[in-house]
Amino acid sequence: MKLNDSLSRFRLIAIVEGWSFLFLLFIAMPLKYIAGYPMPVKIGGWIHGLLFVAFGFSLIAVWADRKWKFSKVLLAFICSLLPFGTFWFDKRIAKESN
Repeated sequence: MKLNDSLSRFRLIAIVEGWSFLFLLFIAMPLKYIAGYPMPVKIGGWIHGLLFVAFGFSLIAVWADRKWKFSKVLLAFICSLLPFGTFWFDKRIAKESN
């Protein structure tokens, strides 16, 4: 994946943000609430938060650059709030980056 355009950068950030969300939900949260070890949530939460902000900025950049409809941008944002959503959305837009 080349990172020379806004869509490629968005896709990369979205995938990394999606993995950080899954880490938070399925590894860090159980460690905190089942094992009593809160540090992964603290560190993972910070990383995920920064990636989520980067996701938002890159989504705005793609919206401006690619002239996406607002409905598509809204779908991308909603997908970022759902587990596995960014992966589904990435598969849907993968053909645009060719």
